[in-house]
Amino acid sequence: MLRLFPAAGGADALLTVSPRPFSAASVVATPRGKVFLKRHALAVRTLASLAEEHAFLAWMAAKTALVQPALTTASGASAVVDAPWCYEAHPVAAGTDLYQDALSWTPFLSPNHAHAAGQAMAQLHDAAEGFPAPARARAQLVTSFTILPAPNPYKAIEQYLAARPQLQAWLGQRHWRAAVEETLAPFFETLAETPFASWLAGRGSHPMSRNLAPLWTHNDLHASNLTWSSAGPEATAAAVIDFGLADRTCALHDLATAIERNVVEWLRLDEQAATRGPLTHPGQLNALLSGYHAVRPLTGEDLSALAAILPIVHLEFALSEADYFLTVLNSPEKTAIAWDGYFLGHARWFSSPEGRALLDQIRSFRP
Repeated sequence: MLRLFPAAGGADALLTVSPRPFSAASVVATPRGKVFLKRHALAVRTLASLAEEHAFLAWMAAKTALVQPALTTASGASAVVDAPWCYEAHPVAAGTDLYQDALSWTPFLSPNHAHAAGQAMAQLHDAAEGFPAPARARAQLVTSFTILPAPNPYKAIEQYLAARPQLQAWLGQRHWRAAVEETLAPFFETLAETPFASWLAGRGSHPMSRNLAPLWTHNDLHASNLTWSSAGPEATAAAVIDFGLADRTCALHDLATAIERNVVEWLRLDEQAATRGPLTHPGQLNALLSGYHAVRPLTGEDLSALAAILPIVHLEFALSEADYFLTVLNSPEKTAIAWDGYFLGHARWFSSPEGRALLDQIRSFRP
């Protein structure tokens, strides 16, 4: 495969093998240096889907040194099909991969790393402004943005499911509407009272916040998708990788996703029921917001909208995971985990004392 990419010129050895479940990946030693090669099932990624992502990478690479474009073949293609697979190749990112083995929903190694990640995210958002592409076409495992901005989020969920009939049928056996209304109604009501809702509906009393305007975003800025200037606690971000979930959302949606992925240890949720130990990292939250604010200031209205978005920012990706587990992996058991534990469970946690305290911390943030 790498013989097709002139910047690689072939392959000498597989140096790493990714443990991630949704794609196979390796850092590969080639005659011209190290390359990162990813292989996707065509049921998950197609040439058209990767072309959307790679166009965004090319735009970002022209604007910021944090991003590099995908490699291309001699004919200029940035991805190659070898059925039933689709391949893409990338330069190995500069810097040190301190979080190579870290899972999403695990914290930064230090508040300084959280601060640096916030700065990097704000720099990405500055660079993304002006990218003209519309939202991505429907695909597996992409963070779309149709439910939160909708005037009627319940109808938007129905439309999301109607486009995924197998998931719709599976959820139809679980009386999903009642569970959704019971769990999510308070959060949808809070969101409807924020500037986020009024601006999207054209009712804003002054121009839309820069951080709420439509914007292509990363949508998975976990610490493991950053490389670092050094191995020490004072390291800054050297590069941002893995734009596989990128789509047209808004800056605050992306920032809320980063909080959800880094600040709350969801993998310990069952353990907390027994130990009562905290799942959150308030110092890291403050550092992440401070780093972001230093580059791209957050207003009081931004913070109000951010706190309203956070408890439900995961909804569409959780549904996407549920659909993937059901239709690609054929695993009703994992589908149930994605629905009960992720879609509903994460939202329910934000009604707990610790969840409410996290939201209060965002609303009262002062740099």
